[in-house]
Amino acid sequence: MSMKSKAKAPERKLNKKMLERLIIIHNAIKAGLYPNNKKLQRLYCEKTGYSQVGEATINRDIDILRTYFHAPLEYDRSKGGYYYFDDKWEFSLNNISAEDVFYLSAAKTLLSGFKGSPVYDSISEVIDFVTDTHGIGKSALLNRIAVPPAPKTIIDETVWKDMLNALRDNLIVEFDYNGRWNTETTHRRVRPYQFLFNDGMCFVFGYAEERKAERVFVLRRIKNLRVTTEHFVLPKNFDFASRCGGGKFGVFMSDEAYDFVIDFYADSRELVKERVWADNQVVTDFESEDKTRISFSSTQWLRVMEWILAQGENAVPLEPDWFVEEWQGRVRAMYKRLTSFRGRKT
Repeated sequence: MSMKSKAKAPERKLNKKMLERLIIIHNAIKAGLYPNNKKLQRLYCEKTGYSQVGEATINRDIDILRTYFHAPLEYDRSKGGYYYFDDKWEFSLNNISAEDVFYLSAAKTLLSGFKGSPVYDSISEVIDFVTDTHGIGKSALLNRIAVPPAPKTIIDETVWKDMLNALRDNLIVEFDYNGRWNTETTHRRVRPYQFLFNDGMCFVFGYAEERKAERVFVLRRIKNLRVTTEHFVLPKNFDFASRCGGGKFGVFMSDEAYDFVIDFYADSRELVKERVWADNQVVTDFESEDKTRISFSSTQWLRVMEWILAQGENAVPLEPDWFVEEWQGRVRAMYKRLTSFRGRKT
């Protein structure tokens, strides 16, 4: 069968064992051994120490090479085995440089905040195989890259897989949900657009039909998920990043963008100048007043509020007016709680 035939790519998940077999098959073909399925079965067992591998498995691997990796693969009947009609073709995994493998390993470390989640398990399995294959997976240098420990969120693997299938096939989903503010359970009907990952948590961004608006849902709070058979048309511009009004404050958005002006004092001044918080930010130092002012636009007012409150007395919002009043109300509420706590202690 020629690679020119339009065979549909098999719906197969690439995993460690499959990649291991593909490399062994490729190397045997590349070496000009003209291996057939029986020879590849024996060769795989010799290389790995496994007792056996099914002929159907090898057949699927051959199809994977042809359709997924576009290998120029043919079967020579006179020599009784497979060969590449383009002998310059190389299996992409064999061309990964040592530097690339190192960065793959580092990527696993950087993703450690999602350890235990389905996305981490799937990615790390492939990364482990590639790095071990190239002998760099246990490099001592990797110990010099670390991610501070952070709280981890448990993700229901069934919900993850069902939602992933819905995203892939553009299928409407229905589920029960408890929101951050509305803790009462409500039924939702959503067109899922994207998965979002932030602070070790997984979110779903999509169009909520009952709200007639785009919303963000915490995957962990989704219950009784049902993937319908109803398809939806993905909008041309469906990217969550384009809904943030230029702000870069994680997973939260409102329907409207606001112009913020905030003054920072003391050691918080350096914090402001160390990062880009919004696409249109303007940072101005007022040395005579020992403060730094930042102005920017964003739809993420709640995350902006949390950012300011985290700086304590070193951050004071100036605009917009409604946001300033909200901040003042929260500060007063904190003071009230403090005085109440002091009263109980006495």
